[in-house]
Amino acid sequence: MRKKVVLEREPYLAELDKWKDLPFIKIVTGVRRCGKSTLLKIFAQRLLKSGVRPEQIIEINLEDLANQRLTDYQELHRYILERASNSGEYYIFLDEIQQVENFQKAVDSLFLHDNFDIYLTGSNSHILSGELATLLTGRYVQIEMLPLSLKEFKKAFPDKSAEELYKLYLSTTSFPFILEVPSESEFLDRILDGLYNTVVVKDILSRVQLREPTVLTKLTRFCFDSVGNRVSVAKLANSMTSAGTKTDNKTVEKYLRGLIDAFVFYEVDRWDLKGKELLKSLKKYYAVDLGLRRTLLGSGSLADVGHLLENVVFLELKRRGYKVFTGKLDEFEVDFVCTNGQEKIYIQVAASVRDEEVLRRELRPLLRIQDNFPKYLLTLDNDPKASIDGVHKINALDWLLSE
Repeated sequence: MRKKVVLEREPYLAELDKWKDLPFIKIVTGVRRCGKSTLLKIFAQRLLKSGVRPEQIIEINLEDLANQRLTDYQELHRYILERASNSGEYYIFLDEIQQVENFQKAVDSLFLHDNFDIYLTGSNSHILSGELATLLTGRYVQIEMLPLSLKEFKKAFPDKSAEELYKLYLSTTSFPFILEVPSESEFLDRILDGLYNTVVVKDILSRVQLREPTVLTKLTRFCFDSVGNRVSVAKLANSMTSAGTKTDNKTVEKYLRGLIDAFVFYEVDRWDLKGKELLKSLKKYYAVDLGLRRTLLGSGSLADVGHLLENVVFLELKRRGYKVFTGKLDEFEVDFVCTNGQEKIYIQVAASVRDEEVLRRELRPLLRIQDNFPKYLLTLDNDPKASIDGVHKINALDWLLSE
């Protein structure tokens, strides 16, 4: 077994530190096993090092059987008030808060205490809908957590070249447990298969009002296979029915929403660059981890080099704080239209553009955009940086490992 490498995930810790002691509930969301619990533990340790006393920190893992009674929101509320009986500041960490039915009521009441700084984690975006959003509108901040970036991955494998690192990143997993177990596929596939089943059982089938695990698994496979392609609910339903799994649009839409809520996939809307409006049809879906994709589809899925790179770039854009769309400009498509406040960038992704025809095809949509925001073409070609009619052509691995 490889020596365990503890990554402190500094960008996320910096976000928590930025919001510390401010009157907002901090909610860390993300797929299971992406590191949310570890993040809170490390942050609590930093608080102790800064002078906070141990009794000022209340940590509760709501998936721990020892805390089963606290999954009743009234018991949880009562327990915290008993622990925080003295005056002074208290830091409250509630891990996997979705295990508590009606947790919103407890959180809303706790938030009334000015001396409570509250931190929650959740593995389902459903916790940010409904009553919590209504009760706490404008009073919580969401921190979206993802598995390891390529740059973080490099810290575990510092001696590998960028190309070797990227190959390993695609052929194993970006989940942090890669730092603790052998990287052979037999270990990873069993762990990833167990993780997928846990997500299905705990975060999807337990929430939606349907009980068709076979349909859900087939849908998940279709979505993994369609990464980077424009698809619709109707297209997914028709494809599954044609492949022998009869289903309908309503069922597909419900399960697809479950997969998105559980952070297995991210849905990306299309933006009409000419009409300046969102389009309702033909969205794209990207996977939270390509190891899950390989586990469900087999090692042959690694041959889809361009779409794999596109998926990795999408996740990195999310990590860097961009709101991401795909772009439509007449009959042309732009892979990513990215905004962050007043900043905007356009990105086209391709495995290689050394073929002149491919280069022209990839540049064409970017060159038709009439504004002056930066435009990038990211490829795996190990070539020097270049500017082509204002489009910055950059090696994708250099970009992924930068900043």
